[in-house]
Amino acid sequence: MSRTHVPVLAGELTDLVAPRAGETAVDCTFGAGGHARLVAERLGPGGTLVCIDRDPAAEERFDEFAREAPCETRFLRLDYADALGLLRDENLAADLVYLDLGVSSMQVDARERGFSYSYDAPLDMRMDPGQALDARAIVNGCDERELARLFRRYGEEPNAHRIAREIVKRRARAPIETTGGLVAAIEAALPAAVRRGFGGGHPAKRVFQAVRIAVNAELDSLDRALPLAWDLLRAGGRLSAISFHSLEDRRVKRFLAERARGCICPPDFPVCVCGRVPEAELLTARAVAPTAGEVARNPRARSGRLRAARKLPVGEPA
Repeated sequence: MSRTHVPVLAGELTDLVAPRAGETAVDCTFGAGGHARLVAERLGPGGTLVCIDRDPAAEERFDEFAREAPCETRFLRLDYADALGLLRDENLAADLVYLDLGVSSMQVDARERGFSYSYDAPLDMRMDPGQALDARAIVNGCDERELARLFRRYGEEPNAHRIAREIVKRRARAPIETTGGLVAAIEAALPAAVRRGFGGGHPAKRVFQAVRIAVNAELDSLDRALPLAWDLLRAGGRLSAISFHSLEDRRVKRFLAERARGCICPPDFPVCVCGRVPEAELLTARAVAPTAGEVARNPRARSGRLRAARKLPVGEPA
């Protein structure tokens, strides 16, 4: 396995969730194995690390990782929500579950996968190349209203309708087959003043994010995965997630906050009658961001946000 890959917020993750010798951990998004390698070192010979990824390229990297890993290892090539459901059915009890969400650097850098707006490639964006739905099908198959809704919902794109209209106009002449063709449509839809307003960003960033999320059903998977991950944890177990945009981070924040919440009685009640007690202790009062030094070394880390919580034993105060 390449040692040049540096995982985002790696030190912060391992410090917060503190993997210990002999524990069982679940890596929901193996990717290039950067976080897995650091966790495995802490688990040691008596520990177990279950790694999950839907991308067959990740499975190839896992095979190399497993030969070097100091702990027991297992790989599941599935969407992480499906894999967590399988582990639940197997009655696995975990001490640590963590997710590094979004697209991996390895996928972005593989030009033929079509994740990046930085170079021309086939419109694909599938994390699992075996699935039927790809970016080309969405860009050329959704009507104008559906495209605008998708760009607004998953990309928070303020010019969603303008961009959708331009895509539909262009594909009426010929299908949009490549990332370059999609970028050209986006740029043509935006007035010059709007394009200049992106500063150091790219005007296609939000639309590419939206299409990628739709292709891979990323937010649906996250919504299914969080409760499954929580249920796998033993008392004292830790759940952590690194997100890269607000749609992911809000879901993680809300999920953990709900489990850390106690009494929900109206404030004017003299005593609690709901009986609700916290299930979680938040390990992050607010999302942890990369340091300036990490961003300088790895600009892709800039938008990373880490949140974590510990599962409380029944009856333990938060």
